[in-house]
Amino acid sequence: MFRRLKYLIMLNLLPPVVYMVLVLLGATMRIRQVDREKADRLWRDGQGVIACFWHGRLLAMPFAYPRSRAKVLISRHGDGEFIARVIKYFGLGAVRGSYGKTSVSSLREILAELKQGTIVGITPDGPKGPRYQIKQGIVELAKLTQRPILPVTYGANKRKVFGSWDRFVLPYPFSRVLFLWGDPIYIPRDASSSMVEAKRQELEKALVSMTEAADRMVCGS
Repeated sequence: MFRRLKYLIMLNLLPPVVYMVLVLLGATMRIRQVDREKADRLWRDGQGVIACFWHGRLLAMPFAYPRSRAKVLISRHGDGEFIARVIKYFGLGAVRGSYGKTSVSSLREILAELKQGTIVGITPDGPKGPRYQIKQGIVELAKLTQRPILPVTYGANKRKVFGSWDRFVLPYPFSRVLFLWGDPIYIPRDASSSMVEAKRQELEKALVSMTEAADRMVCGS
C-alpha cells in the first residue's frame, strides 16, 4: 500500500514541480541555435517531421523549438507515464508505445499526427539502449509515412553527466546550451532492406557526429 501511495504521489505531485524547475533552469540558460533553418523550412511547408535525438539529450529538448506542434513517443513502461505528465506542461503531447513494438493504435496515432503536420519526437536508442545505437524501426517509420527524419542534438558547456546507460546530460544553471540541427533524411517508399540498413547507419553516424560537434562548439564558443 505504501508503494502504491508513493507511486500516486510521484505521478500527481511531482510533474508540476519538475516542470517549474525546468522552466527556471531554461530561463537561466543561454541558448544558441545552429542550422535551425533546416527545420524552419520543413515546418513552413507544413510537413510532419520525425525529430530524432538521443535519449541522453532529452532533458533540454522542450527548449529546442518552443511553442511548436509536437508529440513525443514515450514507452509504456518504467517512467514513461511520469515523463508524459511532465512534458504535458510544456504543451507537448505523448504517443505511448515504441516504434519497434508499437501497438496498432499507437502506429495509427503517429501516422495521423504526421499527416497533420505534427513533429513526432523519437529517441532512437531508447528506452533501454544500447547508447548511441539507432534501431531500424525509426527508418521503417520514415519509409512508411514518407516523412523526413530530422536529427537534432545539444551540448552544454557546464553540465552533469549521469552514470546511467544513456549518460544523461543535465545542463547546469547559467550554462551555454547549443542546439545543432542536421540535414533531413528521406527514405524512398520502395527502399530495399539493404537501403533501409544503409540509411540507419547514415542516421546513426550523423547523430553521433553532430553530438560530438555540439559538445565541442559550445565549449569553444
